[in-house]
Amino acid sequence: MTKAIRIHETGGPEVLRWEDVEVGDPGPGQIRVRHTFVGLNYIDTYHRSGLYPVELPSGIGLEAAGVVDKIGHGVSDLKVGDRVAYGVGPLGAYAEMRVMPADRAVALPDAIDDKTAAAMMLQGMTVEYLLCRTYPVQPGQTILFHAAAGGVGLIACQWARHLGVTVIGTAGSDEKAEQARAHGATHVINYRTENFVERVRELTGGKGVPVVYDGVGKDTWAGSLDCLSPRGMMVSFGNASGAVGPVDLITLSQKGSLYVTRPVLMTYTASREDLVNSAAALFEVVANGAVKIPVNQVYPLADAAEAHRDLQARKTTGSTVFSVGG
Repeated sequence: MTKAIRIHETGGPEVLRWEDVEVGDPGPGQIRVRHTFVGLNYIDTYHRSGLYPVELPSGIGLEAAGVVDKIGHGVSDLKVGDRVAYGVGPLGAYAEMRVMPADRAVALPDAIDDKTAAAMMLQGMTVEYLLCRTYPVQPGQTILFHAAAGGVGLIACQWARHLGVTVIGTAGSDEKAEQARAHGATHVINYRTENFVERVRELTGGKGVPVVYDGVGKDTWAGSLDCLSPRGMMVSFGNASGAVGPVDLITLSQKGSLYVTRPVLMTYTASREDLVNSAAALFEVVANGAVKIPVNQVYPLADAAEAHRDLQARKTTGSTVFSVGG
C-alpha cells in the first residue's frame, strides 16, 4: 500500500483526503514512478472545486518529479532508475507512487534537481507556449503580465527579459511587486492601490501593449482589454478570480479589432514532440541561469488542504511543492 490525496466529492480544501491506495504494475507503454516532490498549481483547485469537472472519485495533481520504479512493455526511451518529471498529467500526481503513461514524462538532465523540476514543469511549459507560441514576443516589445509574482508570473518575467522584452506586471501588494521586479519585471503595478489601466497607458505613452497575458480572469478581464493597442491579443489562460463571462464580439471590434484566445497547456503539449520540445526549451533557460525557479513554499503532501487554502488566499509567492516521504 502507498498513500495519495484523493477526492470523493468536489468542494473546498476539506474534500482532499489522505488515503491508502493500491498501485499495481505498469501496463504496456506505462511507467511506475516513485515521487520525490509534487507540484502545486492553481488548476488543482479547479479540479477540486468542480470548475473543471473530473470523474469521481479521483486523484488530483498534474505535476511531479521522481524516479522510474518499473517500466511496462514497449517503453524504450525511459528505464528503471531514470529521474523523470511531468507537468501535464494525467491527474493523480498527489501520490507517493503512481503508474502513468511513459509518453507524458521526460527524463531530467543532471542540471535540474527534483525539487526544481516539480516546481517548474507545468508553470514553465506554460510560459514557454505563452511567450513563444501563443503570441511569440519580439525583442523591444512591452507586454502586460498579470499576477507577476505568482509561480507562472515570476518565470515569465525572467524569460521575457531574457528574450529582450519589457514586462509591465501587476501584483496585489508592495512585497509581491518587489518580487516581480527582482525577477525581471521593469514596471510593477500594485492593483490594490493603483488603476492598472491608467498606469499601462501612462507607461506606454498612450499606445497600450500588443499582448496581455492574464491568468486572473474575471477581475482583470475588462481592464485588460482597455490596455491593448489596436489589433492586440488578449491571452486569457487562467481563472484565479473566477471565470470570465460571455465575450461580446462587438466590444472587441470597438476597442480596436482585438484578438482573444483561451489556450491551455494540454493542447500545446498534446503530441510527444511538442511536449519534449517544450520541456527542452524550459530546461535550457533554467540550466543556463536565464530563469531561476523560486520555490518559496514546501508542504508535506499530507497537508495538501492547508496548501490549497494558502494558495487561494494569495498567501503564496513563486512556486510551491509538496515533499514526499520525508
